[in-house]
Amino acid sequence: MGSANGCWSRRGFVGVLAGAASGLVGCSTSSGSSSASVPSRTPGSPAGVSPSPAKTPSAPAPTGPRPLYLGTYTSAEGGGNGIGVAAYDPGSGRITGTSTITGVTNPSYLALHPDGRTLYAVAEQDAGAVTAVRLSDRKVLGSRGTGGAGPCHLSVHPGGRWLLSANYGSGSVTVHPIDSSGALGERRETVTHSSPAPGPGQEGPHAHQFLTSPDGGHVLAVDLGTDTVYSYRLNERTGALTEVSQAHTRAGAGPRHLTFHPGGRYAYLANEADNTVAVCAYDRRTGRLSVGAAQSTGTGSGTNYPAQLLVTANGSYAYLANRGHNSLTRYAVEADGARLRLLDTVPVNGDFPRQIAFSPDGTLLFAANQRSSSVSVFHVNTTSGGLRAAGRPFASPVAVCALPL
Repeated sequence: MGSANGCWSRRGFVGVLAGAASGLVGCSTSSGSSSASVPSRTPGSPAGVSPSPAKTPSAPAPTGPRPLYLGTYTSAEGGGNGIGVAAYDPGSGRITGTSTITGVTNPSYLALHPDGRTLYAVAEQDAGAVTAVRLSDRKVLGSRGTGGAGPCHLSVHPGGRWLLSANYGSGSVTVHPIDSSGALGERRETVTHSSPAPGPGQEGPHAHQFLTSPDGGHVLAVDLGTDTVYSYRLNERTGALTEVSQAHTRAGAGPRHLTFHPGGRYAYLANEADNTVAVCAYDRRTGRLSVGAAQSTGTGSGTNYPAQLLVTANGSYAYLANRGHNSLTRYAVEADGARLRLLDTVPVNGDFPRQIAFSPDGTLLFAANQRSSSVSVFHVNTTSGGLRAAGRPFASPVAVCALPL
């Protein structure tokens, strides 16, 4: 982050990193999509009714404890020793127990392979890397360099053969092959964002996210430093990237995270530096993204840095994590995804919510709170979109990513 308007530098977010990451930053499921499997809204129910206590979803919830993987900074004061492993109850949302997958440096962002067998983590440090972990026995399958500094996001292409990662410190994106075991090969492509010029207060490009569009036709890179979202075609045979378009935000917006509506024609952009969100139109044929007007986060005039947006799988509601205001903003999604209507904000019950994620059935929302070293859990009302806290937050060292399976 780091801009002329007084935003902290990325290094300041986590404190002293003991000589590790030159950039900072956040977690995703499979291909990086933030949508979850939420039962459809009851026919005829209005989008954006006032919040009410969470109701039992019509589909039966999974029973028994489910795994929860936690990202942290191993080089931060009070940080973890690797990827945290806990469990959560899908009915109550209660998190219990914890162990650690060691041998992973600064795993600040996590992603799951589409087949569910392999977990991937960034190693957010000057000599950036990505690591594969086999989940059946939690064996680290090895790491590969990203060719850039401070990787902060990664996602798996839907075909399961390519890992996409974003290097915040060097403003580049990288493609690694994935073999049949889930292990990673040497990188096939690294592209640095050389134009346009950095935005106000930025010293260079800062790639913050790299994800695949819902139709699978394009991969998109969100760059906070250049106020740009880049669209590429991925050669699924070679891993090569070909840029096809650029979408520019207003100067100084600092785009951080893009989330698609399930319909695939619209996406929502969280702008970290100017504390706004924007609705974007997406052309599946060309890969072109068109950024709409900046909208309020509902956090008032205080200092706030939007982190990440989630959209329910039925496309009715969106949620934004707010660092500084320490809240979750709730939006009604209208006009088949073309419009966001601000509803309210809910306290996150933690400090600096860096990342949010749905449980696979969409009935729970997890928030990783970096500064309070905790994970908050909320029940999601699948009719009204209302959020209800599921007990007290769970203690987790420098929690920056929560990945519920």
